[in-house]
Amino acid sequence: MAGSELTNVKSPRVKAARRLTKRAFREQDRKFLAEGPQAVREALRLDGVTVELFATAEAESRHPEIVAEAVAQDVPIHRASGEVMAELSQTVTPQGLLAVCRLVHVPLEEALTGEPRLVAMLAHVRDPGNAGTVMRAADAAGADSVILTDASVDPYNGKCVRASAGSLFHLPVVTGAPVSAAVRRLKERGLRVLAADGAGKHTLDDVDLSGPTAWIFGNEAWGLPEEILAEADDVVRVPIYGRAESLNLATAAAVCLYASARAQRAT
Repeated sequence: MAGSELTNVKSPRVKAARRLTKRAFREQDRKFLAEGPQAVREALRLDGVTVELFATAEAESRHPEIVAEAVAQDVPIHRASGEVMAELSQTVTPQGLLAVCRLVHVPLEEALTGEPRLVAMLAHVRDPGNAGTVMRAADAAGADSVILTDASVDPYNGKCVRASAGSLFHLPVVTGAPVSAAVRRLKERGLRVLAADGAGKHTLDDVDLSGPTAWIFGNEAWGLPEEILAEADDVVRVPIYGRAESLNLATAAAVCLYASARAQRAT
């Protein structure tokens, strides 16, 4: 259990954790921060992922089951003052729990083992909130994996981790994959590769989604470049029945992934 309370924001332990808010240090240390009870709870479900836990006294009282699980796994628990937690937190209102975790992404080949039927690929997606929300939607839709290309946001960005609501720990996540290589491997594994784009000739209503499918979702501002659209088996748009100009990335991804999940389960 926690010893004396950490109150010095400049202590080596706090500094070591704080540096993980920077991508370069996350990559160097092979660790990242998971903040909030949901993320910490899900991190602890994976053996050997959680390195240490920072918790305020109030959070320990509010979430005894999380503390108990950390104790059961021999995860060091550091009781932190509100000032220390504010220093470590990347949110306006810290929730009092923050875990240092080992990176959890896997190689592309490992993510595509077995017989994958639904995969989400993020190409040139830069907004961490959108990326995390797509991860959460993919997890909810029963996707087999999520692939982030080499030009996409770091999934260990604090905002991305929070937006995934624990889904980062639920399904295989690939990072830094070259688009062409990933598309080629998806096709070799028997998945039909569909690019989601507002300029698509076909809508979700027009295509058969019952087979194994990989969806490519593009950048929030400019969508998918022509060279990626050309590599897909088809380009599909979400139909707009009302007067909205478009859907944002995360919403469109959720619609596409659920359309595939429902079609696959209807067969």
